[in-house]
Amino acid sequence: MKPEPIPVRRMKTYTGATGYVYQYYFVGKRPAAPPAEGPAIEFIFDVTADRKTTFATSVFFKLEALRAWGAAHGRELTETEQYAAAKMRLLRAFDEIEHMIEHGRRLVVDGENIEELLEPLGIG
Repeated sequence: MKPEPIPVRRMKTYTGATGYVYQYYFVGKRPAAPPAEGPAIEFIFDVTADRKTTFATSVFFKLEALRAWGAAHGRELTETEQYAAAKMRLLRAFDEIEHMIEHGRRLVVDGENIEELLEPLGIG
């Protein structure tokens, strides 16, 4: 019996508006454990800005935002679209947060930002 292959993590690079060049990869997703940001799906990314220190950043996709988006658009977001919104939230943080390791470890996709995160992707 052959062992299952270990999935290869695709390291991606993003140059933030803050001037930092980040490398990151998607670790996985799970239901957020309390005391998270309320009922949410937690998307976990490992991030580095210096190739020495890697830290986890969680993007909490609030379930109320997911339900509201579905009601407004007449369909549910697919898992791929949910991941896209979480990734866009991470990239926005790279652009806006000067010290991610200190201030960008817990990010949120909610009713206030979901539309603007998905709009550049043509999801609507």
